[in-house]
Amino acid sequence: MTVLVVEDEKQIRDVLRRYLEREGFAVLATGSGAQAIELLSGGAVDLAVLDLGLPDVDGTEVLRFARAQTHTPVLVLTARNAVEDRVAGLRMGADDYVTKPFSPTEVVLRVRAVLGRTQGAQRGEESAAGYGGGRLRIDDARHEVVFDGARVELTATEWGLLTALAAVPGRVYSRYELVNRVLGYEFSGYERTIDSHVKNLRHKLGSAGTEVIETVVGVGYRLGLDRDR
Repeated sequence: MTVLVVEDEKQIRDVLRRYLEREGFAVLATGSGAQAIELLSGGAVDLAVLDLGLPDVDGTEVLRFARAQTHTPVLVLTARNAVEDRVAGLRMGADDYVTKPFSPTEVVLRVRAVLGRTQGAQRGEESAAGYGGGRLRIDDARHEVVFDGARVELTATEWGLLTALAAVPGRVYSRYELVNRVLGYEFSGYERTIDSHVKNLRHKLGSAGTEVIETVVGVGYRLGLDRDR
C-alpha cells in the first residue's frame, strides 16, 4: 500500500519515509501542497500523512481535496496543538490527528489503524492481478511476474517500477513520481535514472516491451495493458 507523506521539513519527511518503508509501505514524499494535490489526483495513494503548515498551499486545502475529490484517508500531522485546531481538522475530514513533536512509531501505528478501518474490506481480494487478457500477471504474494506464459525475473527496482505503473493502468506517471516511489529520491537530477530501468524492464518483456510500458513524450510512462476484470 502507498502512503503519501506531505511535510515541508525534509528531516521529518526522511524519518517518516524510513519508518514507513521499514513496515512494508511504498512511500511518496513531498514538501509541496501543490505537488501533493497532483500526486493525490493520480489515484495511487492509499493514505496521506499531511502537515497543515505547508509553504505554498495551506494544508487544509490539500485535506479538503483529498477527502472531497479522491476520498483518500488523511492522517493530519501538525504543530497546531490547540483543541480547536484538532477539532477543526477532524471536522474537515481528517481520519486522525497527531501533533508535533511525535513518535514515528506512533505515526506508523496510527497509519495502520486508519487503513484497517477504511480499507480493510478491500484487502481480501486475490493477491494476483491480470492485465491484457491474461498476458501479464503480477502476484504480490509470490513476488512473481508472468508475461505471455513465461516467468520474468526482475530486480527490486524493476519490480517496484512495474507494480507502480500497474497500480492504475493507463494512468501516466511522471519520472518524478516513479523515482520518488521506486528509489526514494526527491531530487529532479535523479529522475532520468528511471529511463534506464524502463529500458531494462522492456528488454525482459521481449518484443512487446514497448507496448506494455508505453512512453508519453514529455510526461512519463504508463502501463499499456488494461487490468482484467
